[in-house]
Amino acid sequence: MELIANGLLEAARRVVTLDPDLVDAAAATLVVSGVATALAILTGVPLGAWLGRARFPGRDLFLSLVNTGMGLPPVVVGLFVAVLVWRSGPLGQLDWYCTREAMVVAQYILAAPTVIGLTAVAIQSVDPMLPIQLAALGASSRQVLAILVRETRLLLLTAAMAGLGAVISEIGASLMVGCNIKGDTRILTTAIALDTSKGEFGSAFALAFVLLLIVFAVNALTTWAQQRQATS
Repeated sequence: MELIANGLLEAARRVVTLDPDLVDAAAATLVVSGVATALAILTGVPLGAWLGRARFPGRDLFLSLVNTGMGLPPVVVGLFVAVLVWRSGPLGQLDWYCTREAMVVAQYILAAPTVIGLTAVAIQSVDPMLPIQLAALGASSRQVLAILVRETRLLLLTAAMAGLGAVISEIGASLMVGCNIKGDTRILTTAIALDTSKGEFGSAFALAFVLLLIVFAVNALTTWAQQRQATS
């Protein structure tokens, strides 16, 4: 109990004094996971909406691959991206190994299938008569798709949050391609793992508290937006 108490006291001190290492890790987490999630939304929502509506040979196989991607092990993604950006790899000329760019790529690969898959499910949940009625009124395919996306916006918010949740708490891929460099690629999850391995529980508790605070804040904001849309 003394170990836990001392750790919590040290964590409180670091949070209150805005410890520089804590702030750096939190900022890096927000930047990397935020950019990766934003890219996943920008590409995943249109693709998922199209998959939810389209009918073509191999569609079920494609959706199965997307659903499989929702459970990709982060270390496997980390290995794949590391090979790509390794100096002698296909993208070695970019010199992205041990950079935030590589971390964004890895986290994007983890988030995109979740956004795509849940968006497709959201579009498929719409009354099948609605697209027919819209087409009868003269709406183009793009207009129909845009209206369906608008009608399922609450579910799409959930898809976006699921995508963020898939990356903000992962550690394997970010550690493998970002190298956990202090002040640069060290994010909250990799910092927690490092401090725990060194027995620095006060710092680890502080980092964990900030990570939980970020997750709670983002989810609270999303819930507020969903409830506001539902009552409007």
